[in-house]
Parts: sequence; C-alpha cells; structure tokens
Amino acid sequence: KKGKEGLDLFVEKPENYFDAILMDIRMPIMDGLEATKQIRASAKEYAKIIPIIAMSANAFEEDIEKSLLAGMNAHIAKPFEPAVLFQTLSEFIG
Repeated sequence: KKGKEGLDLFVEKPENYFDAILMDIRMPIMDGLEATKQIRASAKEYAKIIPIIAMSANAFEEDIEKSLLAGMNAHIAKPFEPAVLFQTLSEFIG
C-alpha cells in the first residue's frame, strides 16, 4: 500500500511539487521498484527527471542494479549516515 500511496501522491500534486523522492524498496502492496517504474511512466512532465533515491537495507550489487534499472538515480544502504543522504541529495538537486 505504501508504494501505491507514494505514486498516488506524486500524481496528485502539481508539476515540480517535489524536489526529490526518497523511495523505500520493501513496502507492502506496491514495492519501491514498481512505484518508481510507474512514476517514471506517468504523464507528469518532470516524472522523467525528478531524482528518485532508493533507501534499502538490501545493499548487494544486484539490489543496487535493480534500483537503477527501475529508474532510480541512486541507492543508499540503510542504516545510513545523514551526511551520505545530504551529499546524495546535493548531487541531484544542488
């Protein structure tokens, strides 16, 4: 449900409402990978360029690859240091 809620929220809000999306991977009903794919495929103009950053306890190379293939810009392993999150966000939103 949470991934679906995130997708619905993104679609409901006006263009450029969000600067970035922090996306958990493991969520019930719709996981973060599917939510990301659907955000990228949505009719929103900025859906193709908004930074989407995976946040997951899964940090194996294959997990990172799945995130990137789903359309995410980066993958941060949990638990994470706030400095890593801030650095990653600054790379994408300045």
